[in-house]
Amino acid sequence: EEFQLHELAIEDAHRAHQRPKLETYEDTLFIVLRTAHMNEERREIDFGETHLFLGRNFVVSIRHGSTRSYAEVRTRCESTPHLLKKGPGFALYAVMDAVVDQYFPVVDALEEELQIVEEKIFGERSSRETTEQIYHLKRQLVELKRAISPLIDICNRLMRFDIDVIPEDTRPYFRDVYDHAIRINEMTDSARELLATALEANFSLISIAQSSAMLRPAIFEE
Repeated sequence: EEFQLHELAIEDAHRAHQRPKLETYEDTLFIVLRTAHMNEERREIDFGETHLFLGRNFVVSIRHGSTRSYAEVRTRCESTPHLLKKGPGFALYAVMDAVVDQYFPVVDALEEELQIVEEKIFGERSSRETTEQIYHLKRQLVELKRAISPLIDICNRLMRFDIDVIPEDTRPYFRDVYDHAIRINEMTDSARELLATALEANFSLISIAQSSAMLRPAIFEE
């Protein structure tokens, strides 16, 4: 009521498991971002969500399933008052920039896992465990792709001139987020291609091993 937020956007903000998106409600933007960080114990990506309402003089953020706060982002913004005075548009950029930067160590960790799998395929005897690792990595890369790809379109829209809530002098900042999103997207695509090649190589080596076992002559003793 205080910020005159649209009831449909509020309904979305109450629910997690939203896809990344940007929606406009008169003079308010509603943005959904997916956060990610690598869980070192389980070697899996922990995904969360941040929902943002942006108006001409406010930013409201709601976090789902994320243990990381935006205290550092707020401190960074407050330490650059000459930029913060640009208004809510710069605050939105700061949050989006922090979210996208979290993806780089996640992709690095997945690339390390992929390298380990490749070493197992070509350095040891291929096994069912290796195949399971490949599919596990594949699922994580698919989820990462679903999280990062929509950000490219979101940034494109924020840089356009048809969204009056974002001041003209703030729009160039979203190009930085856009460039980072493009890089992460390309890194994810490259990792998926390498993973597909690794999967084919693993199947080929398993097939060769099975064929060799079938052709091995049997020796009988009297």
